Amino acid sequence: MPVESQRQAFSLRRAVFVYLSLLFLTTLHVRKRSPLMPQPYKTTRLVEFRHTDAAGIVHFSTFFAWMEEVEHEFIRRLGFSVFMKDDEGTISWPRVHTSCDFHAPIRFEDTVDIEISLEKLGASSVHYHFRFTCKGQDVADGKMIAACCRIEQGARPRAIPLPETIANKLRPLL
Repeated sequence: MPVESQRQAFSLRRAVFVYLSLLFLTTLHVRKRSPLMPQPYKTTRLVEFRHTDAAGIVHFSTFFAWMEEVEHEFIRRLGFSVFMKDDEGTISWPRVHTSCDFHAPIRFEDTVDIEISLEKLGASSVHYHFRFTCKGQDVADGKMIAACCRIEQGARPRAIPLPETIANKLRPLL
């Protein structure tokens, strides 16, 4: 192959490599997650009249109830529960932090799409992120941290390390 053709072929390969690298990095930046990462768990809720306030807008407290419902739904799909028994007694997941930022109102009979994803696994906690959308528009983002605790009669919940069987199901979702 003549030298000039080799240079052109090399330049073309380099241009394709740079283009694909930029495309990959842009995808990571926009999605803020690896393209190989599992998709968030998605579900929907229909806004019922009881979810709204006097202005006809979904009341802020509804988002917190939806976060808890969707978390329960998500972990049931993984094969465990927020209230379980093992050889040592009862394990549950009290919330130690919740927050929600609101971006746009939603109203009676709107359908809300809710995504839950894992942000972090601590030694004894699970950090969740919730994304709420309606008709393609972001309406809210929520966060929740649940602590894995041993529940004993008459005692305060006591944080314990994540059971390995649960941690093994959650780790691939990070």
